[in-house]
Amino acid sequence: MARYRGPKNRVARRFSANIFGKARNPMLHKQNPPGMHGAKRKKKSDFGVQLEERQKLKAVYGMLSQKQLVNAYRKALITPGNTAHNLLEQLECRLDNVVFRLRLAPSIFAAQQLVSHGHIQVNGKKVDRRSFLVRPGMLVSVKPASRQMKAIIVAQEYASREIPGYLALEEDKFSGKLLSAPQMDQVPLPLPVNVPLVCEFLSHSS
Repeated sequence: MARYRGPKNRVARRFSANIFGKARNPMLHKQNPPGMHGAKRKKKSDFGVQLEERQKLKAVYGMLSQKQLVNAYRKALITPGNTAHNLLEQLECRLDNVVFRLRLAPSIFAAQQLVSHGHIQVNGKKVDRRSFLVRPGMLVSVKPASRQMKAIIVAQEYASREIPGYLALEEDKFSGKLLSAPQMDQVPLPLPVNVPLVCEFLSHSS
């Protein structure tokens, strides 16, 4: 599966937030959005607002592709309950995101790489699919042979990033559990995202 390799700091500056959880905040310099007159933007149309919300949501979860987002939306649509809540839960419970939230990786992109390269286990078995959905009660851990990797050690030292209440880090710090399905008000998004507006956009384009 393709992985985003473009300029991440430019994306972060576009939305004026450290959306990828990098230890070195890209907003410390060049705080205006990219472009000659980045701080001066014309008022967006309704479509433009919906498009930007979709782009923010895709960026927050590691520059998801349109196909990945649409697949998550379709699953959310057929799941009982509020579609926007279901979509956010789908994205939040992706294995790569859970690895990042548990501080087993320093960034969402590092988490994607750890999963793809087979360094992550779920309930003791290797899972290398980033979109794998973690269910409540599942144990996510770093493979014992991979626990001294520099990226993992650095991530655990980055203690200022809080672990949300629906996750619990085990005492060995190389594993953690999803305790319950995340609620919208619990999800620590680095910038506001209007998820219902994203669902509205996807309902017309998927």
